[in-house]
Amino acid sequence: MIKISDTAIDKIKEMLAAEETPNLFLRVGVKSGGCSGFSYGMGFDDNQAADDKSFEMKGLKVVVDEESAKYLYGVEIDFKDTGMGGGFTINNPNAVATCGCGSSFRTKEEDAALAQPCED
Repeated sequence: MIKISDTAIDKIKEMLAAEETPNLFLRVGVKSGGCSGFSYGMGFDDNQAADDKSFEMKGLKVVVDEESAKYLYGVEIDFKDTGMGGGFTINNPNAVATCGCGSSFRTKEEDAALAQPCED
């Protein structure tokens, strides 16, 4: 479903280790909004719903809610380390339009009316 690079997995595990809450996992999802129609969400969670989809990559538990799964199939998550910091990147083969901010997208099946102005 989702591909996560070794670099991103290592960074996520490092961040998880710094947390003081046991049993945390990575939750990845999408929500309506953003300047192209949908925006990505990625964070730590310890509450898994019965209809969530979960899988494990190199010891990292990843959970996706059922509604988001259709938009995230084939997504590749990476972590790019730059001289001024770094951050996670998401490559979504389902996206037909993306925003310049890189955190918003639209698929061919979804209406462009979901788009909202970018927040600065």
